[in-house]
Amino acid sequence: MDKPLDQAFIDVYTKFKLQFYRKIFGRFESREATLTAVETFCVEVINALGHPTIGDFAKFVDISQANATYKVQSLIKKGYVAKQRSDTDKREYRLAVTKKFNDYAKINTDYVGEVVNRIRQRLSPEELRIFQHTLEVINQELMPEISLQ
Repeated sequence: MDKPLDQAFIDVYTKFKLQFYRKIFGRFESREATLTAVETFCVEVINALGHPTIGDFAKFVDISQANATYKVQSLIKKGYVAKQRSDTDKREYRLAVTKKFNDYAKINTDYVGEVVNRIRQRLSPEELRIFQHTLEVINQELMPEISLQ
Protein backbone atom coordinates (compact mmCIF):
# COMPACT_ATOMS: atom_id res chain seq x y z
CA MET A 1 0.00 0.00 0.00
CA ASP A 2 1.25 3.49 -0.82
CA LYS A 3 2.31 5.78 1.99
CA PRO A 4 0.29 8.90 2.73
CA LEU A 5 1.50 11.87 0.68
CA ASP A 6 2.87 13.76 3.68
CA GLN A 7 4.97 10.79 4.79
CA ALA A 8 6.28 10.19 1.27
CA PHE A 9 7.30 13.85 1.04
CA ILE A 10 9.01 13.75 4.46
CA ASP A 11 10.85 10.58 3.47
CA VAL A 12 12.29 12.16 0.30
CA TYR A 13 13.28 15.35 2.16
CA THR A 14 14.91 13.28 4.92
CA LYS A 15 16.90 11.21 2.43
CA PHE A 16 18.34 14.35 0.83
CA LYS A 17 19.33 15.70 4.26
CA LEU A 18 20.85 12.41 5.40
CA GLN A 19 22.93 12.03 2.24
CA PHE A 20 24.25 15.56 2.75
CA TYR A 21 25.05 14.89 6.42
CA ARG A 22 26.78 11.62 5.53
CA LYS A 23 29.08 13.44 3.11
CA ILE A 24 29.75 16.26 5.60
CA PHE A 25 30.67 13.83 8.37
CA GLY A 26 33.10 12.19 5.97
CA ARG A 27 34.87 15.52 5.75
CA PHE A 28 35.30 15.67 9.53
CA GLU A 29 37.57 12.63 9.24
CA SER A 30 39.92 14.58 6.99
CA ARG A 31 39.60 17.81 9.05
CA GLU A 32 38.18 19.52 5.95
CA ALA A 33 34.87 20.57 7.52
CA THR A 34 35.29 23.84 9.38
CA LEU A 35 31.71 25.02 9.86
CA THR A 36 29.52 24.42 12.89
CA ALA A 37 25.95 23.30 12.26
CA VAL A 38 24.61 26.81 12.94
CA GLU A 39 27.23 28.35 10.61
CA THR A 40 26.21 25.87 7.93
CA PHE A 41 22.58 26.95 8.26
CA CYS A 42 23.61 30.62 8.17
CA VAL A 43 25.71 30.37 5.03
CA GLU A 44 23.01 28.33 3.29
CA VAL A 45 20.45 31.05 4.11
CA ILE A 46 22.80 33.76 2.83
CA ASN A 47 23.29 31.80 -0.38
CA ALA A 48 19.55 31.22 -0.85
CA LEU A 49 18.73 34.89 -0.23
CA GLY A 50 21.08 35.93 -3.02
CA HIS A 51 23.36 38.77 -1.87
CA PRO A 52 21.43 39.99 1.19
CA THR A 53 22.61 42.73 3.50
CA ILE A 54 23.37 41.72 7.08
CA GLY A 55 20.06 43.35 7.99
CA ASP A 56 18.19 41.25 5.40
CA PHE A 57 19.83 38.12 6.79
CA ALA A 58 19.04 39.08 10.40
CA LYS A 59 15.41 39.80 9.57
CA PHE A 60 14.96 36.54 7.64
CA VAL A 61 16.34 34.33 10.42
CA ASP A 62 14.73 36.53 13.10
CA ILE A 63 17.85 37.39 15.10
CA SER A 64 19.31 40.70 16.21
CA GLN A 65 21.54 42.70 13.88
CA ALA A 66 24.40 42.29 16.37
CA ASN A 67 23.99 38.50 16.47
CA ALA A 68 23.80 38.37 12.67
CA THR A 69 26.95 40.51 12.38
CA TYR A 70 28.79 38.15 14.74
CA LYS A 71 27.75 35.10 12.72
CA VAL A 72 28.64 36.73 9.40
CA GLN A 73 32.06 37.83 10.70
CA SER A 74 32.81 34.22 11.65
CA LEU A 75 31.82 33.06 8.15
CA ILE A 76 34.00 35.77 6.59
CA LYS A 77 36.94 34.77 8.79
CA LYS A 78 36.53 31.13 7.74
CA GLY A 79 36.34 32.13 4.07
CA TYR A 80 32.77 31.07 3.27
CA VAL A 81 31.25 34.55 2.90
CA ALA A 82 32.53 37.88 1.59
CA LYS A 83 31.18 41.40 1.90
CA GLN A 84 30.79 43.29 -1.37
CA ARG A 85 30.05 46.98 -1.71
CA SER A 86 26.66 47.56 -3.33
CA ASP A 87 26.74 48.87 -6.90
CA THR A 88 23.74 51.10 -6.28
CA ASP A 89 24.47 52.41 -2.77
CA LYS A 90 28.18 52.64 -1.94
CA ARG A 91 27.36 52.85 1.80
CA GLU A 92 25.76 49.41 1.73
CA TYR A 93 27.45 46.02 1.73
CA ARG A 94 25.98 42.84 0.34
CA LEU A 95 26.92 39.33 1.42
CA ALA A 96 28.08 36.78 -1.11
CA VAL A 97 29.17 33.20 -0.73
CA THR A 98 32.66 32.33 -1.88
CA LYS A 99 34.14 29.56 -4.00
CA LYS A 100 34.93 27.78 -0.75
CA PHE A 101 31.22 27.62 0.06
CA ASN A 102 30.30 26.61 -3.48
CA ASP A 103 32.78 23.73 -3.28
CA TYR A 104 31.20 22.73 0.04
CA ALA A 105 27.65 23.00 -1.33
CA LYS A 106 28.61 20.91 -4.35
CA ILE A 107 28.22 17.86 -2.10
CA ASN A 108 24.47 18.44 -2.09
CA THR A 109 24.05 19.54 -5.70
CA ASP A 110 25.99 16.52 -6.94
CA TYR A 111 23.54 14.21 -5.19
CA VAL A 112 20.55 16.14 -6.52
CA GLY A 113 22.03 15.68 -9.99
CA GLU A 114 22.33 11.93 -9.42
CA VAL A 115 18.70 11.68 -8.31
CA VAL A 116 17.49 13.83 -11.22
CA ASN A 117 19.33 11.57 -13.67
CA ARG A 118 17.64 8.55 -12.08
CA ILE A 119 14.27 10.31 -12.37
CA ARG A 120 14.89 10.98 -16.07
CA GLN A 121 15.73 7.32 -16.64
CA ARG A 122 12.74 6.03 -14.66
CA LEU A 123 9.91 8.32 -15.79
CA SER A 124 8.35 8.65 -19.23
CA PRO A 125 8.54 12.05 -20.98
CA GLU A 126 4.91 12.74 -19.99
CA GLU A 127 5.55 11.74 -16.35
CA LEU A 128 8.62 13.99 -16.34
CA ARG A 129 6.60 16.91 -17.67
CA ILE A 130 3.96 16.39 -14.96
CA PHE A 131 6.61 15.95 -12.25
CA GLN A 132 8.41 19.15 -13.26
CA HIS A 133 5.11 21.03 -13.43
CA THR A 134 4.20 19.76 -9.95
CA LEU A 135 7.55 20.92 -8.55
CA GLU A 136 7.04 24.36 -10.13
CA VAL A 137 3.55 24.64 -8.61
CA ILE A 138 4.94 23.67 -5.18
CA ASN A 139 7.76 26.20 -5.53
CA GLN A 140 5.81 29.12 -6.98
CA GLU A 141 2.38 28.75 -5.40
CA LEU A 142 2.32 26.42 -2.42
CA MET A 143 5.29 27.77 -0.47
CA PRO A 144 4.64 31.53 -0.42
CA GLU A 145 6.43 31.97 2.92
CA ILE A 146 9.82 31.63 1.25
CA SER A 147 11.01 33.59 -1.75
CA LEU A 148 14.27 32.50 -3.37
CA GLN A 149 16.65 34.75 -5.30
